[in-house]
Amino acid sequence: MRRFFISLFIILLSISTQIGYAQKVDVYSRLLQSERSRDYDVIHYLIKLWFDEEAKTFWGENTITISPFKDGFTECVLDAETFTVTSVKDENGKSLKFEQPPHQLIINFSKQYNYEDTLSFTVFYSAKNPSVDSTKFGMSKRYALGLSFIEESPDNPSLIQALSFPTGARHWYPCYDHPNDKTTQEMIVTVKSEYKALSNGRLVSVKEDKKKRTKTFHWNQDLPHPTYLSVLVAGPYEVIEDSLGSLPINYWVYKKDLKDAMRSFHKTPEIIAFFNKEFGCDYPWAKYDQITIPGIGGGAECTSATIIGQTTIHDERAEQDFPSHWLVAHEAAHQWWGDLITLRDWGHTWLNESFGTYFDYFYTKHELGEDEGALNLLNKKNSYLYEAHNRYIRPIVFHCWDYPVQNFDRHTYPKGAAVIHMMRWILGEKPFQKTISHFLHKHAFHPVDTHDFLTAIKEATGQNFDWFFEQWLFKPGHPVFDVSYSWDPDSKNIQMKITQVQNTSKGIPIFKTPVIISIVTPEGKKSEKVWLKERVEEFAFSCDQKPLMVRFDEGNYLLKEWTFEKSVDELLYQLKNDDVIGRMWAASELGKFKGNPRVTDALIHSAKNDPFWAVRRDAVYSLSGVQDEKYIEFLKSKAKDENSKVRAAALDRLGNLKRAELVCFFKERFENDDSYVARAEALRAIGKCGSKSQMSFLEKAAKMKSPRNVLKRAAEWAIGQINK
Repeated sequence: MRRFFISLFIILLSISTQIGYAQKVDVYSRLLQSERSRDYDVIHYLIKLWFDEEAKTFWGENTITISPFKDGFTECVLDAETFTVTSVKDENGKSLKFEQPPHQLIINFSKQYNYEDTLSFTVFYSAKNPSVDSTKFGMSKRYALGLSFIEESPDNPSLIQALSFPTGARHWYPCYDHPNDKTTQEMIVTVKSEYKALSNGRLVSVKEDKKKRTKTFHWNQDLPHPTYLSVLVAGPYEVIEDSLGSLPINYWVYKKDLKDAMRSFHKTPEIIAFFNKEFGCDYPWAKYDQITIPGIGGGAECTSATIIGQTTIHDERAEQDFPSHWLVAHEAAHQWWGDLITLRDWGHTWLNESFGTYFDYFYTKHELGEDEGALNLLNKKNSYLYEAHNRYIRPIVFHCWDYPVQNFDRHTYPKGAAVIHMMRWILGEKPFQKTISHFLHKHAFHPVDTHDFLTAIKEATGQNFDWFFEQWLFKPGHPVFDVSYSWDPDSKNIQMKITQVQNTSKGIPIFKTPVIISIVTPEGKKSEKVWLKERVEEFAFSCDQKPLMVRFDEGNYLLKEWTFEKSVDELLYQLKNDDVIGRMWAASELGKFKGNPRVTDALIHSAKNDPFWAVRRDAVYSLSGVQDEKYIEFLKSKAKDENSKVRAAALDRLGNLKRAELVCFFKERFENDDSYVARAEALRAIGKCGSKSQMSFLEKAAKMKSPRNVLKRAAEWAIGQINK
């Protein structure tokens, strides 16, 4: 679950003057997909696994219970990769004929079965040195798809792990591997005695064989879920026990990480309690585990057992820059959005990921306050806009893909979250909450598609939201507004013109949407909601005095780009008096007026005194490039701001001045700052203005351990700059 944090200043400079899109990826050239058809329903998997780690071999038995969807059923086709099937037997132990062509296992029955009959059979299989080229399935080379024997490293012990997302289950057990079938599952795994093994559902038993020095863990996922959410991880884990009432909550970590683990996970019970209330639907599973593994960034939800990248656990110093609460919230939200209800087909990925991303924002707002929440949502919008401008645009609900993972992009995650936020605003708080509660209860433990959610809105609220889904879910793009206004002192009116200037030749619509316009005068503020329906809309608002500020999209609800030319006086007022997003925007806009002493003074005042760090940061960015000594001293003071991101911004701007006499200051900041991010920026600043005499310092820094190797990467970048 990745996140991209892009400076608002940079975003606005790069996109506010652009209406076209550099479509570097032709997503429409990908294969047109549809939901997979099937002629049987899987009722249950009973999977047994044994391992020889030294030989990197595993053996498995999967007893599969199915019910045909047709009469005359004589053949069952399963997904099967990587392992070799040795035999298949029916429920009486009689051998069945089978063949194993590439990607499949085809089983022939000795009799015909009819619609709604129930039958069971057991597949026996094994794999030696299982190795999956994950790139052939659209995943990164580092992603260990299927079952893997993970070797010990300085960062992790030796492990056994089986990853099923998105098409990995077929690599470690034969199955119907598509999300439109949900089934119950048991996992019985035998591992060496010093290991603990985790899987989905409830732990039924742990049996030890002291003679063989093994333990057998029996996990039962007794409520249906899809194969891609099945998981197995085994290793020398320490289990930290927690709970929410009677719900067991556990954190599985390496022994070396015990002292730091709770920093990442301690809010989990609070998060689940928050979502229980917010969703109007209690946590549905027998327990909730989170387990750290190597090879992934972020996390990946599995039913009742989320896997988390081991780099999530961090020391106290890293907390200010790399907090985990949003990730824990995102993955916990998936226990409802993706696990309780599951996308019927990969084209409807937003039902999993947009909701997970939206509710990690919503928890952030709850936990850290309105300003942090607003910034979180803005970062999500800007992340999508970056993809829209630099890679492609597509509808959120989209059926052209070569690999399922191609749907897991910035359109699905942050754009979808922004769309849900607009939906919530337009529907209203109570109708939105009634909708999601109704949807979760109605479709619990079943696959769903976008039309199911659209119907849920109608059933729960009586509102027809076809128009909203048509433009935001089924069509690409977003509105690009050109906004202007004038005040007439004679008529005491404001005339406002709002034009949608997006290029509609690629299927982007003219958007229908409400928007709030607010007008601030010395007498106070008044706000009015208007509806935009046409390419060009004009509105008149009564206003007895010259406005101090006119705000387009008060509340910052819309996913949009916009230009709104304002006077210096209005921007200076907005910088001091608007909400946090408006103040950030004003700081960035004022960057266009370099050399204006009133602007410089106001930005310096904002950078020193604004209560929210992101406004201070963007004020620093807007003061870029001034070589005046007073300005340099000001930046040096901001390199000691209470917030690490402001400090990093000041160091970045100082580095851009390319003044060799600042190297000593950058070294001092590297040695004394308590933020990895700010220290990394100090290293990059040395690279911008230093000489080869700094090489030994940078080489030493490159060997230091840090979260996500931020110091190593910064030092190596600086070395590369000096060597140019």
